[in-house]
Amino acid sequence: MADITVLGSGGWGIALALTLYKNGNNVILYTKFKEEADELNKFRESKLLKGIVIPKEIKITTDTSSFNSADICVMAVPSFAVEDIAKLLKEKEKGIVVNVAKGFEPKTQKRLSEILKQYIKVPVAVLSGPSHAEEVARNVPTSLVVACEKQSVCHTVTETFSNENLRIYANDDICGVELGGALKNIIAVAGGFIDGLGLGDNTRAALITRGLTEIARLGVKMGAKQETFSGLSGLGDLIVTCTSVHSRNHRFGEKVANGLSVAEALKEVGTVEGYHAAKIVIKIKERYNVEMPICEQCFNVMYKNENVKDAIKSLMKRPQKDEHEISWIKE
Repeated sequence: MADITVLGSGGWGIALALTLYKNGNNVILYTKFKEEADELNKFRESKLLKGIVIPKEIKITTDTSSFNSADICVMAVPSFAVEDIAKLLKEKEKGIVVNVAKGFEPKTQKRLSEILKQYIKVPVAVLSGPSHAEEVARNVPTSLVVACEKQSVCHTVTETFSNENLRIYANDDICGVELGGALKNIIAVAGGFIDGLGLGDNTRAALITRGLTEIARLGVKMGAKQETFSGLSGLGDLIVTCTSVHSRNHRFGEKVANGLSVAEALKEVGTVEGYHAAKIVIKIKERYNVEMPICEQCFNVMYKNENVKDAIKSLMKRPQKDEHEISWIKE
């Protein structure tokens, strides 16, 4: 049995806390908001996961005293909050930190594990893949991938998190796993555009396929392995977020395509990681000189008030090109 603190009481944080508790661990759920802690302690249920009871054995608190002593700290906060929470872990001398947030640090455009390692002395792992909290909390069979440079850390995570409904694979490509999880959020917004406009399966398949090409193109330039993007944190996560009603990114895109302003859609949906990531990825793609037309059009819709239909037309009218970046044999 391990002592585990889950930092962040959103849907994903609660779902993981439930999983880890069911696996026989001692689990503490941390939130920095006293009002949220009081409400969860009173009702033992989150509005984000209706009908899911949080056992009384899971302590819900605003107290940070367990951070340093925990065998595992699970970082389950929005991407923009990762650095602030990381500062609370800078004195941690034992155990590991597992980050499940997906995105980039806004000011520096760094990957989240890079930010964590600036403050945290213990090993950092990344857990990602196609995993809606609503389904994991209800024990729907799910597969994820954990990435870390240390094989022993991956082994600890797979042993601690896995059960008959949750299967964890290991990967040493922490860059690729992180980028897949962060970049798919932007493509998922476009998936919402497609459904909001009532377009079909052909359009969705094209989006997922070419979206994956963009993700891998940038990822390889940033040092990731090409094959990582055909795995759970790449293609797997991309499929589920581009097609599922559980995805906030998808719901946000659908609302915008249906006529809501970006501000109105954000207010209704809440945290939309694809919205934040798009602004950052535009800068990253320019730095690496990489073409990412889908991400660029999503950025134009969200930040330049471009019409969704016009954005799709712009993509369809781009100059013809080869499917792969290849050099043809001279005939």
